[in-house]
Amino acid sequence: MALKLMYLTGDPHVAAMAEQNGVDRIFLDLELRGKQARQKNMDTVISHNSISDVKKLREALHTSELLVRVNSMYDGSAEEIERVVRDGADIVMLPYFKTVREVEDFIRMVDGRAKVCLLCETPEAAENIDAILSVPGIDEVHIGINDLHLGYHRHFMFELVADGTVDRLCAAFRKAGVVYGFGGIARVGEGMLPAEYVLGEHYRLGSQMVILSRTFCDTAKITDPEEQRARFADGVRAIRACEARLAAEDAAFFAENHRIVQEKVQAIVKKIKASKGLC
Repeated sequence: MALKLMYLTGDPHVAAMAEQNGVDRIFLDLELRGKQARQKNMDTVISHNSISDVKKLREALHTSELLVRVNSMYDGSAEEIERVVRDGADIVMLPYFKTVREVEDFIRMVDGRAKVCLLCETPEAAENIDAILSVPGIDEVHIGINDLHLGYHRHFMFELVADGTVDRLCAAFRKAGVVYGFGGIARVGEGMLPAEYVLGEHYRLGSQMVILSRTFCDTAKITDPEEQRARFADGVRAIRACEARLAAEDAAFFAENHRIVQEKVQAIVKKIKASKGLC
């Protein structure tokens, strides 16, 4: 089954363009609480979207789903979730949770009016995943390997794929019968860990969704609409072609792909450590 491709944007015009060129799900990020402190000194983008963007995106989309990542649980969560659901989110995502209680409260606030997606990105959640998955009402879980690798004090996010952490979590998701995915991918042929190897890991692990990274089509740098359109069309086409090849491969292929990923990750980590004077 083809992976569900997700693209982060708060721009209705970009969202419509992504939809028209094969993106399955538009991802609106409203999370701000604690994010800047967690990701300081990293090459990440802190989104500054508005809750009013939910309705604008809903009106711009026709076939793609709308996923909205709200803030981690706080005193205003009920009001925030109410507005997001009312304005048309198909899926509401809870980030940076640590406890069963947070998940229970979140599901109660969504109240069956949208799908529930958990973003597993803290060691506390990862280490207590079986208890968390026992809570009724979870539709999907995505592993946020960026924050999760920081929580485990690793140097590179894909270390969690190489060392078995993602394998363990995916096995728990399969057992619980929830839809799951992890991380993001660059364009085929690009990325510190090239996207084709990452896609191989998604197929090996039975993942069903992935985020298209900022570099897939960086609309802050590529401003011409026709160039943006071409980037989406060509990029999605290349991913689907890669998936078609992967769908025909056997277990031996995926075992070898995993070995190569481990080797490449080890080399990347070595370089990162050297650049920081750690080895």
